[in-house]
Amino acid sequence: MNDEPIALAAYEELAEAFAAAADTKPHNAYYERPATLSLLPAVEGKRVLDAGCGPGIYSEWLLEHGAEVVSIDASPKMIELTKQRLQRTANIIQANLGKPLTFLDSSSFDIVLSPLVMDYIADWRSTFAEYYRLLRPGGWFIFSAGHPLWDFLYFKSVNYFETEFVSCDWKGFENVQVHMPSFRRSLSEMLNPLTEVGFQIDKILEPKPTDDFKQADPHGYEKLLRRPIFLGVRAIK
Repeated sequence: MNDEPIALAAYEELAEAFAAAADTKPHNAYYERPATLSLLPAVEGKRVLDAGCGPGIYSEWLLEHGAEVVSIDASPKMIELTKQRLQRTANIIQANLGKPLTFLDSSSFDIVLSPLVMDYIADWRSTFAEYYRLLRPGGWFIFSAGHPLWDFLYFKSVNYFETEFVSCDWKGFENVQVHMPSFRRSLSEMLNPLTEVGFQIDKILEPKPTDDFKQADPHGYEKLLRRPIFLGVRAIK
């Protein structure tokens, strides 16, 4: 079996275009990101694992707000872009988040943050168990993912309850189009694995677009007011 992350090739191709657009692309900058950041506790003085750091946007925000950050991504290009963005090389690691992070010590983080990464991982229970291991008692796990209702309708799935491999074309980045694979799953298969490994679910967030989104994309703003495309979750060890 190929152990390579399912979206690695797509993100390697997309990396530069994604990094160039993500600071201002409405669905990222004015929808998912403010929602996910709103789930974070105070980060000053905290040790945070940015699990799926992409081009380093969240890592940069965390550092600017006083956190100690370990940034991990499977994509070599994203790792390089993170190093360029942060102007440092320490604590930026290439690794497959679908595998055990044995190089990190147990109970060594206050927060694990994983924005829009879990959809590319097949076995959430194993990954959640690993994040539970890495967190100190009382630590926070925050993640965002595709909303199960949106994904079910968008991919025209036949069985909502079946976790399935899906894919689509991403065309929203200038001069780059990639075929992006992911996994779609039900709400119960998103939340039950958390409690099964020991987490307590603290908050579920179905975000609405910000005023900045309205300015950038009025039509998309009206659509997102009626139906979310992302789901945010905060859990506690």
